[in-house]
This record gives sequence, structure tokens and C-alpha cells, in this order.
Amino acid sequence: MGISFCVLFAMWFVSGIVLMYWNYPGVGPADRLARAEPLNAAQIRLSPEQAWAALGPSEPPDYVRIATLAGRPVYRFQWGQVQSVVYADSGEVQENFSPDLARVTAAAWAGRSPATARFEGPLTEPDQWTVSGEFRELRPLVKYSWSDGLEVYVSQATGEVVQSTTRGARIGAWFGAIPHWLYFTPLRRHGQMWSRVVIWASGIGTAMSLCGLLVGILLYSPAKRYRFPEGSSSVPYAGQKRWHTMLGLVFGLVTCTWIFSGMLSMDPFGWESSGQAMRLNAVLRGGPLRLEPFAAKSPRQVLEQLGSDLRVKELELRAFAGEPVYVAVESPERSRIVPVNGRPQPEFEPAEVTRLLRGASQPYGLAEVRVVTHYESYYLDRHHQRPLPVLFVRVGDPEESMYYVDLKTARIVEGYVIRSRWNRWLYHGLHSMDLPWLYRHRPAWDVLVLALMLGGTALSVTAMVIAWRRLRRKVRMREVRARLKYLPEQPI
Repeated sequence: MGISFCVLFAMWFVSGIVLMYWNYPGVGPADRLARAEPLNAAQIRLSPEQAWAALGPSEPPDYVRIATLAGRPVYRFQWGQVQSVVYADSGEVQENFSPDLARVTAAAWAGRSPATARFEGPLTEPDQWTVSGEFRELRPLVKYSWSDGLEVYVSQATGEVVQSTTRGARIGAWFGAIPHWLYFTPLRRHGQMWSRVVIWASGIGTAMSLCGLLVGILLYSPAKRYRFPEGSSSVPYAGQKRWHTMLGLVFGLVTCTWIFSGMLSMDPFGWESSGQAMRLNAVLRGGPLRLEPFAAKSPRQVLEQLGSDLRVKELELRAFAGEPVYVAVESPERSRIVPVNGRPQPEFEPAEVTRLLRGASQPYGLAEVRVVTHYESYYLDRHHQRPLPVLFVRVGDPEESMYYVDLKTARIVEGYVIRSRWNRWLYHGLHSMDLPWLYRHRPAWDVLVLALMLGGTALSVTAMVIAWRRLRRKVRMREVRARLKYLPEQPI
């Protein structure tokens, strides 16, 4: 176990160092907005209700936004992971996204000419960069590449760019995220098997490292009772075994807790599961999204009302407390709330959000409410991408529920109950060392985490050296026995 798992541990520690600074490539909302074209008010001729009627559906959408596709504004109606697209200038329904349209979309994302894009073919099966479950409803994908190593994936289900990688990002992932998460395509494409492999490998590794730590503690002698020609020692070994024992006494506990906390990333105990946040989000909306009330203020009027203050790239149609509102977005940091019956405002009123949540929390009520403008213990992000300000509310229920509500969107962006608070410290706290003081005083976080990771790497490498020497000695002994077996018998 020590031989096999220390190879795995060494791979996890080294790849963890890489993962500190090079993440797995992906396309998030900030990437999409950064590369999107601003909306042109003059091109939007259809109201939301008219665009909806062009689809002829029977149930209201979960989510609606207006964005740009190949230079034209489109309505994107969404039910779960399924999307339908209607052009806002003509009412045409875009049912099939051809490779030519995908080429134009990919080239616009890359900022290159469509003629320079190399078609890599449609992908109906996952490859290394589209192997996670989030791409399941987005297939088939169309892939284009450029000579500098840029690769862009466009979904033929939605017409949007859903993945983009560069040569550098792929190299970083092969040395970081992929070995660290055991994210190899033949394994990861089988989600349940992959989850079990990670959980069992982490669980057995935790037990093995704990045994090694206990043995090291039992062998250690503060009185230096072990005798060697060079003098007395606190450990009964010399050479690599001595180094391994000393490193284990210093970094063994860190190794054990780090492997255990890595297992918690797979949520094996179901500590993260809670449907309360979904219920409260529904309360903040005030019911299903209805498109008829948006006729009182068209998307064109919204853009004209905002003027040049905001280069709007997306308009979200939302309901807040049952009232229709537009959320005009330029970037995650720059947005405006535009009520259909009111003037633009930078965020939703904390008092109104509090009133809705107080009514939903009965009979327990709210034990604490405050506006959070800086990251804190249960709301952290070392990359500073989580939204601020947020409204913190703590419910006086037996689960001690607490939530953070993004005031720019009126959505719950983080929530905890008793079990998930344990998970926050045992997983994030032990595995990523995401402690408020360290994050606020970087590079203190970098120095501490690098020191612990290098110590764990050294511990694992010494175990590998000891194992290699023992195996090599056993192989040689076997060869010697084989030779002696065939020697002629000599008289005594």
C-alpha cells in the first residue's frame, strides 16, 4: 500500500502545486461577456411575448435573456439545460446551428477571420476537454482550431461557445487538474465509476497515511534511546528511512488530512445536499416568469433608457417579488436593475430582499441580517470572482441555515446548514487553506501552501525511494537463488 499510494500521493502533491496557478480550462459567464458584442437597440424589434409566441410552447421558460448571435440579437429561452433561440429582429426560430454558423461564432469568439479556422469535425462523444457532465445536453459540439493552438467548441444545441482551450492551458491541465482529479477521459466519462475510484482511493490512502503516522509516533523516542556508531538517535533508522520518518512526523498529519479533505470534494456523505436554497430563490422570484408584463417596457426602451452609461451585452428577464425586471449586464462587475415600472438602479434593495426572506423563514424568523461588502469566513474567493456586495441572512431554524444573496441578481449564491458548515472547514479549510487572514495577506497563503505541498511531496518521494530499493534488492535475491538452483553439487 505504501508503494502504490505514495506514487499516487506524489502525483497529487505535485499536480496540486500546478493547480494553485493553472486551472482546468473552461468558459464561464465572465469569459462569455468579455467576448460578446454589445446589443444594438435598433435591431430589437420583437417584444419578449412576440418572440415567445414564435415557439408556440405550452409552459413558461425558467430563464430568458437577450444576447447577440453572429451580429444579430436573439432571445434565448431556457428550460433546465434545454434552450430555444428566436431572433429578436425577425422572429425567425433558429432550429439548427450549421457548421458555417458555428464557424462564424467560433471566429468571433477568437477574434480571428472565419477563413482561418480549421474544422476539426463534429463531436458526439466526449474528448478530454468536454468530458464532464455539463456538456451532456450541449452535444453535438463543433470544434474549430487555429495554428497558434487555440481550440473553440460550439454547441449545436445552443449555438454558443461552451469550451475554449489554448496550448498553454492544455499543458497546464495535463500537469495540474487532470492528474490531480484523476480526470482521464476513459475513467471520467463514466461518472459514477470515476466518483467511486476517487472516493475509495482517497479513503484507503487516508487510512494508510494515518497508520504510517501512528507507527512513526510510536517509534519516536525523545530520549534518543536508539544507538548508532555515530551516536544516539530519536528514530531507529538511518539514510532514506530516517528522512522518511522525520518528514512523516512533521508532514504526516498534513498528508492525512489533505487526502481526507480531497475525498470530501466528492461529497461522499451528502453534506452539501439541501433544497432550501431553491425554495428561497423561488420566493425571491415571486412565482413563474411571465412575459406579458414586459410589454410595458420593451428591451429597446431599456437600452435607450440606459444610454451610454452601460455597454449592455446581455439583458436578463427576471421576476422579483412577482414584478418584472430587466437585468442589464456588461460584465459581472457592471450591471443595472431596470424595473418595468421604475428607474434603473445598481442593485436590489436590501430591505425588500430581507422582507421577502423574513416571510419565507416563518415560523422561525431571521436571527441576523447584514450587508457583506468584503469576503469573510463563509464567503471567500481568492480569485475575487464571487459577487459583492451580498446580503447575509441567518435563519433561526434547527438547521441554523444561513445564506448569501447577490444583490445584483437577487439570487442565493451560497448557503449553509450545520452539515455543510462542517464540510466548508474540513474540505475547503484543510484542502485549500482558504482561511480569511491568509487570503487577505497574500503571498502568505502561497508560502504556507507551497511549504506544506513540498513537504508532502518530499515525504512521498522518500517512500518511493525506499520502495524502489527494496524491490530492487528482492529482484536481485531472486536472481541469485535462481542461479544457485542450477549450480552443480560440490562435495563437502
